[in-house]
Amino acid sequence: MAEPVFSILVVCLNPGDKLRTTLESIREQTFRNYEVIIKDGLSSDGSLDFVKEVTEEFPSLRMIRKKDGGIYDAMNQAVQEAEGRYLYFLNCGDKFYHEKVLEEIAGLIAGHPANAGIYYGNIYERLTGREVASNPRLDAFGCYRNVPCHQACFYDRKLLLAHPFETKYRVRADYEQFLWCFFTKGAETSFVYGDILIADYEGGGFSETGKNRRISAVEHREIARKYMPAGKVWKYRMIMWVTLAPVRTWIARNPVTSGFYNGLKKKIYGKG
Repeated sequence: MAEPVFSILVVCLNPGDKLRTTLESIREQTFRNYEVIIKDGLSSDGSLDFVKEVTEEFPSLRMIRKKDGGIYDAMNQAVQEAEGRYLYFLNCGDKFYHEKVLEEIAGLIAGHPANAGIYYGNIYERLTGREVASNPRLDAFGCYRNVPCHQACFYDRKLLLAHPFETKYRVRADYEQFLWCFFTKGAETSFVYGDILIADYEGGGFSETGKNRRISAVEHREIARKYMPAGKVWKYRMIMWVTLAPVRTWIARNPVTSGFYNGLKKKIYGKG
């Protein structure tokens, strides 16, 4: 049997009805050359009963029930099980934005073949009701500010096997992995953007609590220093400070102001 084009990786622990929401979204995809791997950390809430109900509708679905050390360890375990060329993480509660997402991403890949690629687009943020655009032209400063969230990215499997998520980072391991791909010469990663709405992102999850935002800031500084010269990190921090980055973040997350902010950002990126 030929390898699937995509492996859709769903990591969960007692997800309740959110697992049903996510699986139903996958089931609606028009592009069918994919497998689904549910990496469950030994849930006990009965949510996995739904998986048994829909197994016949997902002939390529596999469930891995195994204790893990947290979300990034669970993601690494799922990667080890994946057989697809491109991996996509869809968190419980998140959905594909529409039924042709995989079809459009497959077209993007076919039009921009790469030896080791990350193909990415935009997300819809349910909390604010707005589209959040990714930067179509990544550079070092763009990577310092932020990178496309993993709900916007399809990763070549070899990149995640070569450099798994570093589980010492509680909130920013996906950021560290992305910077490894961007700055490591041996990775030879191609970054290909498509103006595609990929995920309907629930928001308000693990990384967005007050405590974890503080942890995120500390980890961001450590990871940036790991991949960028100290002088550049200082320069980028000053630019963020002068341009009122915390204020812009508040505006972007506020349902009242987020529409104006994200529309302006999209125009700046040259897509408006």
